[in-house]
Amino acid sequence: MTLPIGSYVVEICTGRVGRVMGHEGPYVQIRPLGGGREWDVEPDGVREATAAERLSAATAHVNARSRGEVP
Repeated sequence: MTLPIGSYVVEICTGRVGRVMGHEGPYVQIRPLGGGREWDVEPDGVREATAAERLSAATAHVNARSRGEVP
């Protein structure tokens, strides 16, 4: 399954939510919702995020930003 660029995904082994930024070789490149450094995951290691998972990750980022933990 090829995930389209811009889709929201969950890395299965860590539970991290991010957006697909591209495909490089056999890997899917994912960036955290609030921005930051991309990481590579094998395609079998990710699944599409549910609406609830996207909302939860976005809320966690906004809360961390309001506390000054992230820029």
